[in-house]
Amino acid sequence: MKRYEIIDHTADIGIRAYGKDLKSLFANAAYGMFDIMADLKNVRLREGLKIKLEAPNIEELFLSWLSELLYHYNSKKIIFKEFMVDKLTENAINATAKGERLDLKRHTLKTEIKAATYHELKVEKIKDSWQAEVILDV
Repeated sequence: MKRYEIIDHTADIGIRAYGKDLKSLFANAAYGMFDIMADLKNVRLREGLKIKLEAPNIEELFLSWLSELLYHYNSKKIIFKEFMVDKLTENAINATAKGERLDLKRHTLKTEIKAATYHELKVEKIKDSWQAEVILDV
């Protein structure tokens, strides 16, 4: 199963993420977002950040997850590459994101993402796996 794919959108970038379960769906969506932002091959796993979030439903939790990761990228300049979701319900996530601080000598930035949006947001179970679609404001 592939992690994610880019979906066509007029002005922004959309991603469709896949997962065999909700944990892998959230991890793959985060990976996809950072893979669009930067070339991840030179990113080392030097720093880990624990993230705990709550939301009223799975869609808002998914969006909060991506938004929280973007916040830490923008405020601390950490490029994340690996995501371990320890606990996940439809209302809460407890996870660790790993990566390192941006170093323009080693890291290549690709696309600036300003925000993950509610526009066309979907998180759904399809047969025995999960799929999510989100539009990223660039």
